[in-house]
Amino acid sequence: MVAVDRGRYTCLVGEGVPRSTTPKKRRGERTLVVAMKARELGRKGIVVGDRVALVGDVTGQPDTLARIVRVEERTSMLRRSADDVDDIERPIVANADQLVIVTALADPPPRPRMIDRMLVAAYDADIEPLLCLTKADLAPADDLVALYEPLGVPYVVVRKGGPLDDLGEALADRISVLVGHSGVGKSTMVNALVPHARRAVSHVNAVTGRGRHTSTSAVALELPEGGWIIDTPGVRSFGLAHISVETVLAAFPDLVDATADCPKGCTHLGDDCALDRYVAEGHADPARLESLRRLLASREGSADDD
Repeated sequence: MVAVDRGRYTCLVGEGVPRSTTPKKRRGERTLVVAMKARELGRKGIVVGDRVALVGDVTGQPDTLARIVRVEERTSMLRRSADDVDDIERPIVANADQLVIVTALADPPPRPRMIDRMLVAAYDADIEPLLCLTKADLAPADDLVALYEPLGVPYVVVRKGGPLDDLGEALADRISVLVGHSGVGKSTMVNALVPHARRAVSHVNAVTGRGRHTSTSAVALELPEGGWIIDTPGVRSFGLAHISVETVLAAFPDLVDATADCPKGCTHLGDDCALDRYVAEGHADPARLESLRRLLASREGSADDD
């Protein structure tokens, strides 16, 4: 599934379509087929990245329409909720193996709380995160890199008009979903990586510091050198109501065992948490505990990062 628009699903059919999270650089004859969801699938959601079974007219000729009769088992699902009191999961992208969190270093300024939320979503989906720091020509990356160093999150830094070699290497032969605020340069970067993409580019409002939404739906694009990127619309909120404390803890194997000594119902944010003693005794890095608590706290705040 490469695009979804108002009940119509655009599917890529043929040889070389990725069937795993590590697509190979192979291409055969392929066709874009527009399809609708079969009635027997009911309310089952279908998103970009899904692998589906089609019946009917799969020629891809104008004015033809196939039917989706089955959604294959997913290897991953990136989700969010509308806000932090709405625990209804809203699928965004299926079968990605890398979440590229795109944030500008200036214009608009970085928002670590939103980055934290996206990291939590990546851990929940069991997708590897990658920080992509744009507009390095306007501000240095050092402080933001240092903030996420204890988490071991890999990063790439790009600047306007600069080469994208490091980013391209990180994306090669993977299925990566790109998320970020409007105005951070995501669409510009996508257009440079995939020249035929023609994604609309936004500008940052000088008063609000926010970008204008330009991309209105997710779309999967094949990279010339192998791999896929799934570009998503710019986001201003990222609800985490569906994600448990245990999910966040699982991303910290060096700390999770110590929580067995925590009092019942411990949030790991306040007093009496066994993690404080564990770190004080030298069993773990204090910076790791600070990072864990920052991510846990991101679940407690507003879904909007402002």
